[in-house]
Amino acid sequence: MIRALVFDFDGLIIDTETVLVESFGDVHDARDVPFDRHAIARTIGEADFTFDPWQAFGADVDRTALEADRRKFHAARDETQRVLPGVVALLEAAHARGLRVGLASNSSHHHVESRLERFGLRRSFEFIACREDVKALKPAPDLYALVLAQFNVAPHEAIAFEDSHTGTLAAKRAGIWVVAVPNPSTAHHDFAHVDLQVQSMAECTLDALLQRFG
Repeated sequence: MIRALVFDFDGLIIDTETVLVESFGDVHDARDVPFDRHAIARTIGEADFTFDPWQAFGADVDRTALEADRRKFHAARDETQRVLPGVVALLEAAHARGLRVGLASNSSHHHVESRLERFGLRRSFEFIACREDVKALKPAPDLYALVLAQFNVAPHEAIAFEDSHTGTLAAKRAGIWVVAVPNPSTAHHDFAHVDLQVQSMAECTLDALLQRFG
């Protein structure tokens, strides 16, 4: 019997990941420097891949200035953000059924909670676990284990929603049922290990999920 839903944040509730990638592209475009979107997108949700986003500018570039420009572009794009389709409906359905609702994110509490407050969603989550709360981040299972412990819920009694390979792996390692919902920046990730993959949270009706996993 499913008793809890646990959500990732970045790229799942709000697509902060694509906005981040595009802010790097804005800097490149503004200075007419070719931008390798695919290479930077590979860093999203991938713990074992690193990439220098400014390498195309050469060794002598003022990286501080580039980052200052990127932050301006990012702030402008961030203002246009919206909650992704299906999220609010699933949260409302979960609360109507009396399910516990938690969040597990590699990001900071400030990053996550300030944005949830902005969209009126902070009270939708009974417990939020972030990077400050555990020793090991995703793909380690610690964040999910913390939420399960807080709710006193067994792994098989919870469903996790993630958009990345790293996040889905963390949830599987915690023994939780996993639904993958890739965004444009994570669509290339490997999701062979998940229990269900959908294109949008709007495809995830609670009745169908409970029938499948409950």
